[in-house]
Amino acid sequence: MMDGLAGILVGILSFLFPPLGVAIMAGCGADLLINILLTIWLWVPGVIHAFYLLFVYYDRRDKYKHGAPFLHRAPFVYSDKIQAGGMAYRR
Repeated sequence: MMDGLAGILVGILSFLFPPLGVAIMAGCGADLLINILLTIWLWVPGVIHAFYLLFVYYDRRDKYKHGAPFLHRAPFVYSDKIQAGGMAYRR
């Protein structure tokens, strides 16, 4: 339940101000820099990039919970946190 609500809130933030949504999902890194540049260039590419990262994050998270390993890295995603669906950082 909380995952769905968090995803919706991050999605809304990503639509209104894409770098904020990416910062919440990926932290400070290459994905955030790319998103800032895309958002400065035009707002729509920044939103598309943010939603792509959001999709990869929750898709990987769902696959990890169901025991289906992902075999390759998602293209154009540089954050290990997003690549692992946030699951690599749990202890």
